[in-house]
Amino acid sequence: MKRNKIKLIFILSIMLLLFFTSLNMYTSYLKIKRTVEESIANQSVEAAKSIASSIDIETYEQFLLNPVKNEPYWELRSYLNDAREKIGALYVYTLAIDNPKAAKTMIVGMPEEAKRSFPIGEVCTVPEKQVKRAYEGKAYVTGVIKDDKYGDYLSVGAPIKGRDGKIIGYLGIDIGADMLEDIGGKVIENSISILVFNGVFVFIVLLSFFIMNKWYQKESVKEIEETEGTYQTEIRTLISSVQSLRHDFINHVQVLHGLLKLEKQAQALDYAASLFKEVQAIESIKLNVDNPGLSVLLQTKKLSAQNYNIDIQFTISSDPFDMIKTTDLIKILSNLIDNAIDATIELPEDERKIDIVCRADVNQYVFKITNTGSKIKDKENIFKSGFSTKEAVPGKVRGQGLFIVKEVVNKYNGRISIDSTGLETVAIVEIPK
Repeated sequence: MKRNKIKLIFILSIMLLLFFTSLNMYTSYLKIKRTVEESIANQSVEAAKSIASSIDIETYEQFLLNPVKNEPYWELRSYLNDAREKIGALYVYTLAIDNPKAAKTMIVGMPEEAKRSFPIGEVCTVPEKQVKRAYEGKAYVTGVIKDDKYGDYLSVGAPIKGRDGKIIGYLGIDIGADMLEDIGGKVIENSISILVFNGVFVFIVLLSFFIMNKWYQKESVKEIEETEGTYQTEIRTLISSVQSLRHDFINHVQVLHGLLKLEKQAQALDYAASLFKEVQAIESIKLNVDNPGLSVLLQTKKLSAQNYNIDIQFTISSDPFDMIKTTDLIKILSNLIDNAIDATIELPEDERKIDIVCRADVNQYVFKITNTGSKIKDKENIFKSGFSTKEAVPGKVRGQGLFIVKEVVNKYNGRISIDSTGLETVAIVEIPK
């Protein structure tokens, strides 16, 4: 079943890859084709402006006074035909535009022996949108026009100005669709390497996405496992503390029951008073900490320390400590506090002291754990994986606590220092915000 799912995912991935690669290449093809058309159209507009400015205005004005196939007509037709041949256009012609909806062809630049006749005043196929632009005195460019009579072409136009500066007509140029396709084909042929590159680029992007996604899933699973391990350790510690309290509670009840059964009320009252003080101490475990994860951790460690009759004190800043992940915060403090508890319980009960400071400064977090205990002899190796100053215990992994703390601190570009004397050990962690 799992193999079939993997096979299905693989097939879908290949299909998506081919689809996006094809889509990318097709989009690139259309973009290149459109760019070619726009480039040719812009060049043709400039050519139209140049031809319009070079036309014999006086001759054209004479023709407009009597628009028939007279001497001015043939002179201008020859000029327009010469221009058509030089720029390789399909047609070069003049237009009369006296309304915003339709234009009329006046003189078409073709040889005298041309078989096709071009009547003066014939309605031109320039679309109404472009005719309106021309009527407003602007140059125009059409898209490719489908024409059964004259073929498919792209048309541009520029104004012809008379001797008084007023527009007396328009110079039109038609570029055959075949020419556009030929030029576009050559450009696309020269751009094959770009299209291939785009396809390879899409492939690399998709491949990178799958690799990153797989890596992210792997890292997420790893982080979840680490988080579960951290919290499970703390839960086991809490359960152990609760079990210890339950065991002590049963013993205390048995003692009180025995004293009352022997009718020693005074001793029972004294014993109950001492228990009340202990209950009050346990009640004071509740800490006012803004970070929920940190609050639970410190309460658990305080309960654990009290089970060993350790005098543990807390100084916590009123800060959520949210510039560091809660799981990383717990990894740092749980390991350092556990080490402090392990070192302290080796001393007589009246010498067992731990002081914990969690301070938030302007630029950094400072975590300071001070505990009484013997001096650490080999400070140079304490951060190495597997190194431990404690005796080996079957089934228990030693020497990972400070190594984990060091890795987390390094992740945040922080600093950790441990100073140990014959009286106490001080561990300080500084994490920049």
